[in-house]
Amino acid sequence: MEPTTLTTERLFLRPFAPSDAEEVYAACQDPGIQRWTLVPSPYERAHAEGWVTELSPRGWRDDTAYAFAVRLGAEGPLVAAVGVHVRGPGAYEIGYWTAKEHRGRGYMTEAVRGVAHWVFTEVGAGRLEWRAAVGNTASRTVAERAGFLVEGTLRAGLDLRGTLRDCWIGALLPSDLGLPSPLPYLPATRINVSGTS
Repeated sequence: MEPTTLTTERLFLRPFAPSDAEEVYAACQDPGIQRWTLVPSPYERAHAEGWVTELSPRGWRDDTAYAFAVRLGAEGPLVAAVGVHVRGPGAYEIGYWTAKEHRGRGYMTEAVRGVAHWVFTEVGAGRLEWRAAVGNTASRTVAERAGFLVEGTLRAGLDLRGTLRDCWIGALLPSDLGLPSPLPYLPATRINVSGTS
């Protein structure tokens, strides 16, 4: 997929660039980001440089992941990162982190909604999943505020640096945002006990 930029009311989202390395490195020194996300720990400058110059661009090029640097305006500071990972045909998962000094202002919820809208309208997803280790209440709060329905807990559903952890899972559908689905959807509540609709 061609790298793209998105805008929301307050934010400018664009693919990561080499010039982002220092801000990514600084943000990922936060123990909370290292605890709850899949970034390496300890997080070294080489990790940030590899992310912005190799890994993130490769995801766009290979259609395996679409990572956005979230900024306050085109020239503003880096406030967050949002990534959409391709899990298989029609299967997408969102992940994110917010720089510590920019938390509590609704930026992540706004960014997640913007990226979700793009995934449904431009990528053609019929479902966007979110997962977080049980206990990551900040991530869950963002997901719920963005419209995700938490569907349950997956036992050993998340590999966090070689340790399987239980995780919450939720999903957002195009209809949750008032958008059409690429395929018809028949919810279980519309199927009667005889198995017919």
